[in-house]
Amino acid sequence: MSLKPISWTTGAALEEHSKRKHKVVGEYIAQYLAVRCQLPQQSRFRLAIVDGFAGGGRYKCGSPGSPLIFLEELRAAAEAFNVKRSAEGMSPIDIECLLILNDYDPETVELLKYNVAPLIAHISQSVPRLHVRVEYFKKKFEVVYPEIKTLIESGNYQNVLFNLDQCGTSKVDIDTIGDVIASFTSAEIFYTFGIETLVTFLNKSDPQALAKKLAPFGVTATELAELDGLMSKHAWLGAAEKIVFDAFRGCADYVSPFSIHNPQGWRYWLIHFANSVRARQEYNNILHQNSSSQAHFGRSGLHMLAYDPSEADSMLCVFDEAGRAEAKAQLHDDIPRFIANYGDTIGVGDFYAGIYNATPAHMLDINSAIIDNPDLEVITEDGGERRKASTIRISDTLRMKNQRSFFPMFFNDQAKKK
Repeated sequence: MSLKPISWTTGAALEEHSKRKHKVVGEYIAQYLAVRCQLPQQSRFRLAIVDGFAGGGRYKCGSPGSPLIFLEELRAAAEAFNVKRSAEGMSPIDIECLLILNDYDPETVELLKYNVAPLIAHISQSVPRLHVRVEYFKKKFEVVYPEIKTLIESGNYQNVLFNLDQCGTSKVDIDTIGDVIASFTSAEIFYTFGIETLVTFLNKSDPQALAKKLAPFGVTATELAELDGLMSKHAWLGAAEKIVFDAFRGCADYVSPFSIHNPQGWRYWLIHFANSVRARQEYNNILHQNSSSQAHFGRSGLHMLAYDPSEADSMLCVFDEAGRAEAKAQLHDDIPRFIANYGDTIGVGDFYAGIYNATPAHMLDINSAIIDNPDLEVITEDGGERRKASTIRISDTLRMKNQRSFFPMFFNDQAKKK
C-alpha cells in the first residue's frame, strides 16, 4: 500500500484510524494533566508539547486535528482544575505550555496558523491561568528536530510530550525517538506508523532475522510477500506486535506495541513511549476506556507477547470487558509466579516497574488480583495490611503468605511434584 501525505489545503478527510487515535491521545492528555496538577501545594506546571507532523488543524468535516485537541485539553484542564481548587480552598495553579507545531509544507502551516489563532485568542482573553506560547516550523521533522530540542532545552522544560503522526516509518529515525526519551527528565512520545513500511524495511535489511521472528506464529516468507492477505488474521496481529516491540524496545523503558483496531486489517500502530511506569499505567487505563480503539492479540496477563498458537488463552483483546475478565484470570497465577522469582517479597514500586512493559492490564485489575489472591498479602510501611485494591501504594510491600494454597517455596518442593 502506498502511503500518501494528506492534502490539507484542499480539504483533508478524517479517516477512522485517525479518529480513534485522536480520542486516545486527547483523553490521555487530559489524564496526564490531572495527574501532574493534583498536589495541593502546587501553583505552577510547565510542559512542552511538540506536534512534529501537525497538519492544517482542521479536517474537511470540521473535526479538530491534534494541535487543536492539545489546546482544547489544556484550556479545559486549566479551567476545571482552578474551579475545583477554589471550591476546596486551595491556591490556584498556572499551566505554562510551549506548543511547538511543525509541518514540512508551508501552505499547510499557514492554514494551521489560521485555525489555531481563534483558540489562542480565546485562551488569552478568558483563561488567565493558562499561558501558551506557540512556535511554528516548516521543515521535515528530522531536519528540524535539533532546533526543537534546543528550543525546549533553552526554556528548561523537562515535561515533554511529542506527537509524531507520520506516514510510513521513514520520517522519524529510531535514534531520534531514543534521543527524545533520553534528553528530558519526563518525556513521552506518541508515534504513529504503518506496519507495512516497517516490515518492508526489516525484510530488506535482514530477511532471515525477520523470518525467524515470524516462524513461531506460522507466518512464512511467502505469506509475508502477500501482506494484504495477512492483515486481518489474528495470528498476524500477534506476530506484528512482537516485531514492533523488538524494533522499538530499546527506545524507552515502556513501549506499548498495540495496533489501531481495525477488523478489516491491522495496518496502523499507535505506540506510546515513556520511561515512567505511572505513564504506562495511565496509558493502559485509557485504552480500557476506549475499548474499540486499539487491539492486542495474545495473553492479557503479565506476559502479553508470549503468544503460542496452541494456547487457548491467546485471544484478540480490544481492551473490553471480555479482555479484562481474561486478564484477571491470568493475573491470578501470573502475579504470584512473578513474585516467587524474587523470593517471597517485592516492593510494590519494583513490582510495577517489572511488569508494565509486558502487560496490557488495567491498573485496578492488577491491584484487585493482588488483594483477591489467597497466596498474597500487601504490607504497608508501618506493618499494617491492605484490604482494598484502591488503597495500594508504591511504598507498600507484596509478600507471599507462609501458608500457601498452590505455590511451593523451595526447589525440592517442586521436585517432589514432578
